[in-house]
Amino acid sequence: MNAERMIVRYGEHDIDVRLTRRHRKTLEIAVEPDASVSVAAPMDAPIAAIESKVRRRAAWIRRQQRYFMQFLPRTPERQFVAGETFRYLGRHYRLKVVPHVQTSVKMRGGHLVVQSHHPDNTDMTKTLVERWYRQHAALKFAERLAVNLERFPQPEAFRPSGLIIRQLDQRWGSMSKASRLLLNARLIEAPVDAIDYVITHELCHIAEPHHGPKFFALLDQILPDWRRRKHKLEQSMS
Repeated sequence: MNAERMIVRYGEHDIDVRLTRRHRKTLEIAVEPDASVSVAAPMDAPIAAIESKVRRRAAWIRRQQRYFMQFLPRTPERQFVAGETFRYLGRHYRLKVVPHVQTSVKMRGGHLVVQSHHPDNTDMTKTLVERWYRQHAALKFAERLAVNLERFPQPEAFRPSGLIIRQLDQRWGSMSKASRLLLNARLIEAPVDAIDYVITHELCHIAEPHHGPKFFALLDQILPDWRRRKHKLEQSMS
């Protein structure tokens, strides 16, 4: 049986579900060891009924995911020392810290070069690098928002009332009821294709707040290759 992908909103979280339809009478929900969620549903089960069941079990699903995630490989915490790898727009750069009378952060070749008064002070290096990321995220996200709005037949109808960039633990983005677009600051590490997927996905929520058939029909229309882009995001940021 071919599997379908669906996303169920639960509070501030999105639950990504792999749905398989089978010749069975009941619906079964499982959380796999990699923290993914799979649902086996009867052939004729309506999408709305499946979403409702997943939402009712959402608290249990989240508990199971947290349990399994503690065993998954984790990216080591940054030490902000020379030689560490940093990502920007899908590419990897080696950190290089050099003494200089002026502080700055620049990309040079395959390096993220930090000029610092105190090159051995990792706290200062961290401050400089994080400030550089915030500044570039604000510029790049605003640029990509303008580009992705043009995908829509009526761009102004999908223009968010504001753009907020923040460190998030579980999500890449969200759209508030007031149409404010929130993006995860870490998204600046992802390829542009993946950034465009997240922005376009969230813009579609202005017209379709829930992840129902109408939402995915709109996303398919505006960004036909969104599944490829989503996969690229997951692969590049894992």
